[in-house]
Amino acid sequence: MKRIVIAGLLGSLTLIVWMVVVNGLLGFSAGLNMKRIDNEREVYETLRDNVPQPGRYVINPDTTAEGRFLEGEPVFSVLYGGMGHGSAGGHAIAGLVVMLIVPVTGAWLLSQSSDRVLSSYPRKVLYFFALGLLIALFSDFNKFGIGGYPLRDTLVLGLHDIVLWTIVGLVIAWRIRPAGGYSLA
Repeated sequence: MKRIVIAGLLGSLTLIVWMVVVNGLLGFSAGLNMKRIDNEREVYETLRDNVPQPGRYVINPDTTAEGRFLEGEPVFSVLYGGMGHGSAGGHAIAGLVVMLIVPVTGAWLLSQSSDRVLSSYPRKVLYFFALGLLIALFSDFNKFGIGGYPLRDTLVLGLHDIVLWTIVGLVIAWRIRPAGGYSLA
């Protein structure tokens, strides 16, 4: 159990370093989620005055006399979580807790794998690659569409998670060692 916890905590440290470098220094998340518009103040005031409750809102174009939407007209979405900047600290702490729990859980799940998986470093890394792929398929790629992310941003988000979890897997797989040693198969 000690080996699993240490492997998971090293995976957590890898996640934290990744987030600091990729999101903090390189601005990855801000580049996708915090794009700016020229008349932001005017749009902000309109939203503040017209979006009363937290939730996800879709703003459609006007319809034709037949009740259909015109082709090519944009659809916008507004996501209001009900929080302001004062909640950022609590949100960051919750994110840190998740970054501690998920890699430890992943390390434990990997440790429950067959001897064939555990005896091969590449197979253990592939385990985390598959985890990243599942996150991309069921989380990131679901964000594409009307009122969601554009296709390019969706693909970039998915690739981000696949690469991130593969790197976490490199670290965790290094620490979850089988009793008999490694093979290269």
